Amino acid sequence: MERDSSPADARLWQTALTLAREIETDWDNPTRRLRAITACRQWLEAQAHQPRLQSLARLAEPQMSPRQLWSLLTPLERVAGRERVTDATILSTDGTVAAAANPMPLTIVADNIRSAFNIGGLFRTADCLGASALWLCGYSATPDDKHVTAADMGSAAHLPWQRFDRLDDALATLHKANIWTLALETVANATPIHECQWQFPCAIILGNERFGLEPAAISSCAAVTRIPTYGYKNSLNVVSALAIAGWCARRAWETGTSSFCDG
Repeated sequence: MERDSSPADARLWQTALTLAREIETDWDNPTRRLRAITACRQWLEAQAHQPRLQSLARLAEPQMSPRQLWSLLTPLERVAGRERVTDATILSTDGTVAAAANPMPLTIVADNIRSAFNIGGLFRTADCLGASALWLCGYSATPDDKHVTAADMGSAAHLPWQRFDRLDDALATLHKANIWTLALETVANATPIHECQWQFPCAIILGNERFGLEPAAISSCAAVTRIPTYGYKNSLNVVSALAIAGWCARRAWETGTSSFCDG
C-alpha cells in the first residue's frame, strides 16, 4: 500500500497510527485499552472523506483480539511509516548476480507477516536458496509495496509468487498437489531442525512475527519443526528463521538425505 501523496493525507494516516499504537501501549490495562480502542474507532469512523481510513474502524472493536490489533496496525504502518535505510539502499550499486542454480521443489508460505521489509527479506532469502515459489497469505504485503521492493534487491522479479486471502486456502492447495507441508514454529512437540526428515516437494509454512501460526494450521501440516535457541529469546526474526530452515532443506536436497513425498 503506497503512502498518500498529500501532506494533509499523510498527517491523517500518522494520526491514525498514533491512536492505534496507543491501543498497543495500553493493551495490558483493560480500562485504558478500552478507552484507547473507543477513541481510535470514533476517530476512524469520522473520516468520511478518507474511505480507506474509515474502513479500518471495523477492526477497532471493544473486544478486539491481538490479531485484530495487528491487522489494524499493519496497513497504518505501511502508509504512515517513515522511510528506513536498508541494506538494499546501502548496496544499491552492487551489481553482483549469482549464477543460476538448480532450483529445488520448495515453496515458502508466509502468513500475516506484519513487516513489508520482512516480506522483501523473505523474497531475497528464498531466491538465494533456490526455492521454487513464495506464497503470501492474509495481510502480508506483496511486491507492489515499495517497502518490499526496497528490501528484496530485485529478487521478487525472479521468484514466482502468488497471494491467498487465507492460509487455509494455501494449505488446501498444497495438500491437493501432494506437497509435504512443514510448519516452522516454536511449540513443545516440534522436531529440532537438525533432526527433520525432509520430504520433497516441500513447503515451509511461516507464521506472524509475534503470534506465529494458528494451532489448526500447525495440526494440518505433515510435520512441525523448530530452530533450537540458547539465549534469552526463544525465537528468531522470520527472515533469519527461513534462512536457517531453507539452508537445511537445501542441504538435504543436494545430499540426497531426503525422500520424495509419495502421498
